[in-house]
Amino acid sequence: MSDLLIIIPAYNEEKNIERVVDHLREQYPQFDYIVINDGSRDATARICREKGYHLLDLPVNLGLAGGFQAGLKYAWENNYSYAIQFDGDGQHRPEYIQPMKEKMEEGYDIVIGSRFLTEKKSRSMRMLGSSLLSLAIRLTTGIRIKDPTSGMRMFSRKMIEEFALSLNYGPEPDTVSYLLKQGARVAEVQVKMDERTAGVSYLNPVNASKYMIKMLFSILVIQNFRKRDKRYSKKEGKQK
Repeated sequence: MSDLLIIIPAYNEEKNIERVVDHLREQYPQFDYIVINDGSRDATARICREKGYHLLDLPVNLGLAGGFQAGLKYAWENNYSYAIQFDGDGQHRPEYIQPMKEKMEEGYDIVIGSRFLTEKKSRSMRMLGSSLLSLAIRLTTGIRIKDPTSGMRMFSRKMIEEFALSLNYGPEPDTVSYLLKQGARVAEVQVKMDERTAGVSYLNPVNASKYMIKMLFSILVIQNFRKRDKRYSKKEGKQK
């Protein structure tokens, strides 16, 4: 058993999931993984069962936040020290998992696979939105995150516990901003990501714009009123 769990949220990824998981199993067997089938309406779950993949099959679609939290609950209950969010669409590249883990072992709580740590962002509306989120996080926390929208994020045991036991945590830039305010140590590691080769992303231009506006409002306004889950705070207090 590995001390690191790769969590693969998958919603209608029948065209990608086999390639993603087979590559992990063949080339990176030192890491454990679990596919979170988030109520897919296509053949994602059937493919996973037929191939014998490690699968958590959710009966309904919970969305990314709910699906990923289910994966972190699994990581918490099975005593993993680290967990990484790894997309089921084939965009994330597993050769960066070990460098991210090594960075985590320096004492960080969250390590982000950043596309822009040493490389410049392209000039596009999507990258403009990413830059605005980065600026908002810096204004509210004093810390610069160059790629706040990266979905490739690794979490320490402490963060696994917090996500697993709290009700209102999603793997999004506003939660990273909130956790920074709570004292979490966050680092970035330069990575490259591939383009989706099959299937359709929900982040079309309209949805991407709505997402950026929602995240900006949350970081600049809502996070100022957010309170930590009382159950977790009490549990943490007992541990001190």
